[in-house]
Amino acid sequence: MTVNVFLDDYRHCPQGYVLAKDIDECIDLLKRFPISHLSLDHDLESKTRNGLMLVHYMVKYQLFAESITIHSANSVAGKQMFTYLKEAQNENLMPRSIHVRLRPLPLR
Repeated sequence: MTVNVFLDDYRHCPQGYVLAKDIDECIDLLKRFPISHLSLDHDLESKTRNGLMLVHYMVKYQLFAESITIHSANSVAGKQMFTYLKEAQNENLMPRSIHVRLRPLPLR
């Protein structure tokens, strides 16, 4: 069974997704289930355990989804997350077959 995961501690979780409110919940889901689509926010309640930290962890431990969308409204941090994942693909640290998108969502 594959699942879709939505990492966010503020926005409502879209239908068809499992909500992860922090990176620890998201890591747990990545370890336990094959993930079809992973949608990531950067700014979470914990200022030190954010979306950028998660993508670093994902690459280090090879935990990926079939597709990844960065939906953070924080344009600078969202771009950092996107760039890090694309560089990981270019350096063969992450499969190139994973589609990575940057699509910010409004906060409301």
